[in-house]
Amino acid sequence: MQLLFSVNRDQELTIEEAKKRYWKYIDDTFNLYLLNLNTLIKVTQVSTKDSERRKKKHLPSDIDKVFKDKLYNNSLIKNLDQNTSFQKRIAQLGFNQSVNADYYETIYNEFAKKQEYIDYITKPSKNKDHLDIILELYRFCRQNELFNEIMEDHYGTWYDDKSVVVGATKKTLKVLPSEDDEFFLIHKGDDETVNEFGYNLFERTMTSDEQLLKHIEPNLTNWDSERIAIIDMILMKMALCEMLGFSTIPTKVTINEYVEIAKNYSTAKSKEFINGVLDKMMKDFEQDGLINKSGRGVEE
Repeated sequence: MQLLFSVNRDQELTIEEAKKRYWKYIDDTFNLYLLNLNTLIKVTQVSTKDSERRKKKHLPSDIDKVFKDKLYNNSLIKNLDQNTSFQKRIAQLGFNQSVNADYYETIYNEFAKKQEYIDYITKPSKNKDHLDIILELYRFCRQNELFNEIMEDHYGTWYDDKSVVVGATKKTLKVLPSEDDEFFLIHKGDDETVNEFGYNLFERTMTSDEQLLKHIEPNLTNWDSERIAIIDMILMKMALCEMLGFSTIPTKVTINEYVEIAKNYSTAKSKEFINGVLDKMMKDFEQDGLINKSGRGVEE
């Protein structure tokens, strides 16, 4: 959707350049996921400095006396930090050089004040306890200004990709420790999703623009197509491509998905407008026998 919007607004953006951008966006989303994981490692590593600092106190508190750097030195984080395949990719991307190390310390020091962390420090911990506190740290990070600054400084698509990246990161944390050195590659995007669906949907929508508009315009009762929000028109064209060109996706699923996208990216009234137009087109296409659905998940 975002790329189709760019094509619409930038008349100098060629189809070939737009296709290259598609694949760059795919790579950037995966790299954002890696950056999230690496930032968590770096924040937890600060606990080792914290431990040394507490040991040097002349008048240690009760917490200082029992403090251990187990936020970093646990089987989950260590498994990820010692993963050679993961660390090779981090080195290639240069994250350890491009992020100000002071950011990690600031995030950690703010998190260290939370009662959840204090409770974790003062009690014995099993793997479930390590996971719980790491997930709590990750939740804290997502609300932290510096963490979000790190993400946005590296990839401008952070806020658009956030839900996908967060979901992948949480899934990764929950399977640690893993014996598979490349287990994280499962979140790179399989060929069916990235190529067969994503790329084909993008290319079909972009190259069939005029044909799609001819289908949509008769259904715009009392609306001038030139006055419709650009995002709304793009979403309807994408949905139309799905209805007519992707046989395994039920039409109702398509409509629901694009209505949800409209809620996040378009105007307050867009969801009702898009829902109404797509529903009318779906019924007309079904009556004319233009929609042929088959496969798993498709309603009979």
